[in-house]
Order: sequence, then structure tokens, then C-alpha cells
Amino acid sequence: MINRSLIKCPLHIISRGCLKNVMNMNKKNNLSFICKGLFAAFLLFGLLTHTNPLYAQDGLDQEDVQKIHQKAAKWVDAIHLTEQHTIDKVTGFVINHLSAVYSWNKTHDFTEVPAGINPRTGERLTELDRKMIVQSSMPENVHQDLMDSLKRYLNEQQVEEILDGYTVGKVAFTLKGYQAIVPGLTQTETAVILKNLKLAREQAIDYKSMKAISAIFEIYKTKNEKYLNENGRNWHQLFKNYVNKVQAEKAAKQKR
Repeated sequence: MINRSLIKCPLHIISRGCLKNVMNMNKKNNLSFICKGLFAAFLLFGLLTHTNPLYAQDGLDQEDVQKIHQKAAKWVDAIHLTEQHTIDKVTGFVINHLSAVYSWNKTHDFTEVPAGINPRTGERLTELDRKMIVQSSMPENVHQDLMDSLKRYLNEQQVEEILDGYTVGKVAFTLKGYQAIVPGLTQTETAVILKNLKLAREQAIDYKSMKAISAIFEIYKTKNEKYLNENGRNWHQLFKNYVNKVQAEKAAKQKR
């Protein structure tokens, strides 16, 4: 009989049938052959029990997984990391976060929020409103885990570039709009506006659709406009002047 004390492998995870076959091997078989058999059993066990965390997310199909991988690879490639270990780590963080966002979006329908009114405006909640309320109920650790992980491996600028990938560069685009609409925008005004836009960007990464991402930015754009109004600017008039200017320039071009 085989001396079991010679075998250092954890036999308790192998099925009884597999173990019986190993133990009944001919005495001529040496210990090396036995360990090979055990290794094969372990390998089979691993293949049967291991699941890709992406596919383990509820509601994700092959198309979702492909999109998630493509987005993660594109955003990480844009920051030009040089160490493969860091590239793999950061890509994995983004994949895990996107998988959770996609999964929550697909498995939590807007109908989970009853139709009703927005108590602050009195207007009826739209389908997008209700969907965003549902999406905002995703566990907070999904967001925090991503941010903490990115900050461990990347500098501040690189983290911002990853977040820009999620939000298709809305921070820079929107800031440029303020600079065009508000003449002589001061450094203080710019700093406040930029701070709010960055808050919008970080919050928006937990939403899947561009409509929802844009809606998050609208919340912070309203904060910016309120700030400008409370500090000597007339946002309504400034915006009206800008629209009139653009229309006049367009008309002038058409006359040429």
C-alpha cells in the first residue's frame, strides 16, 4: 500500500472516486507517477470550478464583455504605461469596475423606482431619472475600490486621464464652453468651475449610458451657473449674448 504520509497534496479537495483510482494503482507505479495523477485531478477540479469574474457578473453577455475589454484597453493604452505589470493591474481594475456598472445597469430596471414627481421641482420623474436613481444605488465600494486601486498605481494626472476615458473628455470640453461664454473668466472662477466639473466626472463613471453621464454633468453645471450668478455674473444674459454672437457669425459666413 502507498504511504499516505509521503503525499503532501491536499487530498480532501479531490473526489472520492478519483482518490480511489489513485490509491489502487499498481505497486510498480512510483510516487512521481502518483503525484502526476493528483496534479491532473487538481487541474480538472480547477477548470470545473474556476469562472472568469467578468462572466460571473449577472446579466453580462459576450458582447458586453468584449466592449468592457476594449474600453479598458483603450483607456489604459492612452496613458502610455511602460511596465507590463502595471498595465495588467490597471486594466484589471477598470475591467472589474466596468463589469459591475454594466451588470448593475442590466439587472436593475428603472421600474424599481415608482413613477412619481421630483419633490424639488414638482416635475414627473422621467425614465432616465428613475434609471439614474436605480444606478446610484449600486454599492459604494464599487466606486471606491476603483479609485483607491488607481491611486495606488498611477499619479494624479494618469488617474484623471482614465476618468476622462470614461466620460469622453467632458471636463475639458465643458470648461472650454465656459471660457467662450464668460468673457474674462478669472482664475478663481476657473478653479471653482473646474473643481465642480471634476466632481461630475468622478461621479459619472458609475453610469453606463452617455445620457446618464451628461445628466450628472448637468447637475454640476447648474452649480457652476449658480456660483457665477452669486458672484457678480448674469449667466442667463451671458449665455444669451453668446448665442446671439454665434448666430451673427453664422449669418455673416452664409453671406460670403
